[in-house]
Amino acid sequence: MTDQTATPPKQELVRAIGPMQMTLYAAGSMMGAGIYGLVGKAAGQVGAMVWASFLVALVAALLTGLSYACLASRYPRAGGAAYVAHRAFDRGLLTHLVGMATACSGLTSIAAGAWVIGENLGSFAPLAAVPPVVIALAYALLMAGIVFRGIRESIWANLVCTVIEAGGLLLVIVVGARFWGAQDLLAVPSPSEGAATGLVPLLIVQGAALTFFAFVGFEDSINVGEEVKNPRRDLPLGILTVMGITALLYIGVAVTAVSVVPWRELAEAKAPLAHVMTTAAPWLPGWTFVVITVFAVANSALVNYVTASRLLYGMARDGRLPAPLSKVHAGRRTPHVAILVLLAVIAVLVLSGGVAQLGEATTLLLLAVFTVVNLALLVLRRRPGEKKGAFEPPAFVPALGALVCLGLIVVRVSTGALAAPLTAGVLLLAALALYALMPGTAANEARSPEP
Repeated sequence: MTDQTATPPKQELVRAIGPMQMTLYAAGSMMGAGIYGLVGKAAGQVGAMVWASFLVALVAALLTGLSYACLASRYPRAGGAAYVAHRAFDRGLLTHLVGMATACSGLTSIAAGAWVIGENLGSFAPLAAVPPVVIALAYALLMAGIVFRGIRESIWANLVCTVIEAGGLLLVIVVGARFWGAQDLLAVPSPSEGAATGLVPLLIVQGAALTFFAFVGFEDSINVGEEVKNPRRDLPLGILTVMGITALLYIGVAVTAVSVVPWRELAEAKAPLAHVMTTAAPWLPGWTFVVITVFAVANSALVNYVTASRLLYGMARDGRLPAPLSKVHAGRRTPHVAILVLLAVIAVLVLSGGVAQLGEATTLLLLAVFTVVNLALLVLRRRPGEKKGAFEPPAFVPALGALVCLGLIVVRVSTGALAAPLTAGVLLLAALALYALMPGTAANEARSPEP
């Protein structure tokens, strides 16, 4: 006779990501849409030496990237930085704040991207009469549908978007390479032109604080650890491989952009890379880069959506968020409740507009998260009995990574408007309120199960 009281089997995420898919997923997370507008903003700060800022940013990001590669091979599980912070420091409030800061960064990125999609697609005649907010909401719904459908479908969508996105960057380099040497690559703005300082090294560092986020995507990779077939090998391999590829593409694009278009003109352009292409390849239809931009933005949003849903799933499974968020759909094997909750929050952010300020605030929050992650690796390396990863960088790597992230926080706060740190404070207060509402979280300091 069948036992009617038997507990139903627990649904878990499905391991469907192989080495090639992992590398492409990491590429999609790191090779974000930001580069398509970031080149112009950085040129306004550092002039033609924008390539040097990208180079400094690469070194800075590589330190944290190496720490994430190590942690991903040690603890490949949903929850990412939140789980690592809990394991290292065993402080419920810190774990909660790290998780919420990471989730907020993903949500604001998706909402901002939705507006970019709405405005870009609205420029096409068939959609000219449709309000951008409607297109933005439809796009958010489409992203939610793909993520709900399954990790395989998300990976395939990511693959298509990554190929198109990387192809766009390669196209810029190929058609603009003949302009290399046409401009002075050492030219920088003077204080009379709005430069914050006349010291070139400081200008480059300020530019690096902006371009640093063109290289991040480590958190997106570690959060799908439970869906990778061989996470101990493939997670660090994917992160490190893609950082090298991304570095070559970004620095190549930066050199090309300021070679084709004078840096002052580039800084004024609303769509800098599209402007570069118009100059270097006037024969290319103008809508080409609009389409590439749409795919690039969609890729960033897709990866952020997957990350945020797995983060909420992992935290809820560990008792740090409401339990329904840890539910996995029996058929699709995806955290469907977390996906639906995120869709509701994204819709509110899209309807509220003004997500740019939230994005600046979450920049600061992510730097704080990276600081905690680097410090966590230092603590875990010294703890007896902790498992070793397939990749173990020297101890100075996470130490320098933490110092660099703290330094970038200081640079951004001291040279930027107060709106971003104030908004970050509001987000942290909201996270604190959620923590206070969770029954027993303060007392729930038990170590989470092994991955």
